[in-house]
Amino acid sequence: MNHDVINALFECGGGLLLIVNVARLIRDKRISGVSVWPTAWWTAWGAWNLFYYPALGQWASFAAGILVVIANAAWVGLAVWYASGKES
Repeated sequence: MNHDVINALFECGGGLLLIVNVARLIRDKRISGVSVWPTAWWTAWGAWNLFYYPALGQWASFAAGILVVIANAAWVGLAVWYASGKES
C-alpha cells in the first residue's frame, strides 16, 4: 500500500466522521461551546489540498479530500445559518 492510499484512508475516515458533526448540527439546529473559525480554517486547508494533491500525483488523496471539504463546508455553512437566528 503506498503513501497516497494510506493518506486517502485517513482523509476518507475524517470525512465520514465530519458527516457525523453535520448530522448532529442539523438535528440540534444550534451550535454551543464551539467556534466556527477552526472548522473554517480546516475547510480552507482542505481546499488547498484539492489543489496540492494533484500536483503530487496523489489522486486517491484528492478524491477522499473532496469529502472532507464538502463536509467541513456544509458544517460551516449550517453553523453560520443557525447562528444567524434565521432557523429556529
